[in-house]
Amino acid sequence: MAGTVPVGANTRTNAKQSRATTEAPWVKWVLIGAAILVMGWLLILPLVIVIAEALKQGAGVFFAALSDPDALSALRLTLLVAVITVPLNTVFGIAAAWVITKFQFRGKGLLITLIDLPFSISPVVAGLMLVLVFGSHGWLGPLLESWNMSIIFAVPGIVLATLFITFPFVARELIPLMEDQGTQEEEAAVMLGAKGWRVFFQVTLPNIKWGLLYGVILCNARAMGEFGAVSVVSGHIRGLTNTLPLHVEILYNEYQFAASFAVASLLLVLALITLILKSWFTRKGTH
Repeated sequence: MAGTVPVGANTRTNAKQSRATTEAPWVKWVLIGAAILVMGWLLILPLVIVIAEALKQGAGVFFAALSDPDALSALRLTLLVAVITVPLNTVFGIAAAWVITKFQFRGKGLLITLIDLPFSISPVVAGLMLVLVFGSHGWLGPLLESWNMSIIFAVPGIVLATLFITFPFVARELIPLMEDQGTQEEEAAVMLGAKGWRVFFQVTLPNIKWGLLYGVILCNARAMGEFGAVSVVSGHIRGLTNTLPLHVEILYNEYQFAASFAVASLLLVLALITLILKSWFTRKGTH
């Protein structure tokens, strides 16, 4: 009959497609081995070296470095900055994602571009911009001095720098997720009589909760590990404006290698906790 394809032809076609998409076993193992080698060299080996160097001079030196007043002050400041910046960026990210995905308005493309701006600017340049605006010789410096307010070389400057660097993470995680979900459920809720906040808490938030938590985890990780912008605006004042990454740099430059690696291992533990939470939220979001 016209249009009928012989069974043998289908078999030959499937065999050709199989050969075209199936590599030899040795190619597969070479690629896997190369990937493991690169990951081990670039990721696993540095982590092992950090732990080994931190414990090289014994547990006493290790715990003494962690209990040092300057290290504890840096830890408190790091956590304080994260506690301030992560909730603020979470609120901003939810609001930005809601506006971008649920409404049509002029300037929408510009808003998306501004959200991505910190990804394209070097953190050092971001810190310098803050200095030019809020520094003693900056645009707002004289006004701030007249009010007896300090932004640069103080905690507010560190918070502002971290806010700028980390504010895209929550928004960029939620925007594609909310675009994929559409607006049908919210519209149905409105037709049934639900109002703004009720629609958000009972319809929108349950649908985005895992993506939101994933973005919060990424934002928190960057907030605790930020170095470039914070280094510019902090002034490196021991016990006052040093975060953990800055404290590690100071110890290393002073040739206190064991202490610097000990404090770095604390950052490593925080990073591993973040990675575990990230993986768990990813699996939950997938399910």
